[in-house]
Amino acid sequence: MGLLTAASEQLAPVKKHIAPASRAPKFDHVNDKVSWWEQWLQQPQRLRVHSSLFQLHYRIGAVAGAYLTLMSITGSMLVFRNELPQWRSIEWLVKLHTNLLAGSIGRWVNGVGGGCLTLLCLTGAIIWWPGMKYWRRSLQVNWRANFPRINWDLHSALGFWCFAFVLIWGISGFYFAFPQAFSIFFVLDPADRITDKWLFWLSELHFGRFTRLTEVLWAVLGLAPSVLGFTGAFVCCRRVIFKKASNPYR
Repeated sequence: MGLLTAASEQLAPVKKHIAPASRAPKFDHVNDKVSWWEQWLQQPQRLRVHSSLFQLHYRIGAVAGAYLTLMSITGSMLVFRNELPQWRSIEWLVKLHTNLLAGSIGRWVNGVGGGCLTLLCLTGAIIWWPGMKYWRRSLQVNWRANFPRINWDLHSALGFWCFAFVLIWGISGFYFAFPQAFSIFFVLDPADRITDKWLFWLSELHFGRFTRLTEVLWAVLGLAPSVLGFTGAFVCCRRVIFKKASNPYR
């Protein structure tokens, strides 16, 4: 009997002692507790604010892309307006760029377009950030890659390097159409120490007619919005028509 009892005890299932939840060992899962700032530095595309701003940028660009391309091409041509003969075609081009040949309504549309360009710059500056691992790649174009990647690289790199110029054109275009909106700066600066000078330089920077070098620079960089519009349109078609990710690197 003693042997049978001993054998049965050895064959019986062993009951493992499970510690209470309060006594269970705790593990520090770092990946589950990443702060918002760390997420922004490493994988910003997973943040809700990034997704929302991308959708805003994407939809504004889809609506205003053709208009901004027109303004970009005509603006680059008009940089040398003072050097060109006063032909009727030049005056027609000036009216097209200034008010879309539609008088005050066209001027209002241009103001809205300037506001859209400003929003595209600001949202684009935020969603441009790809994370610490890939930010250098977003500064250049890999011309040996396939066309979707070249297109994405060109949109990203050109937007970064031309950001200041495009932002100035957007703000100044809005100012030309709605100058009264900038009267708030005179409230903040009642003595007019810098506001009038700032608005003067804003207007001058829109045209870039300082030297022959700046005229050439403004004429070339003035085409940047049209290139951004084309590359953005391809991203839009890739996303809507072909149902593929906007970023071909994903």
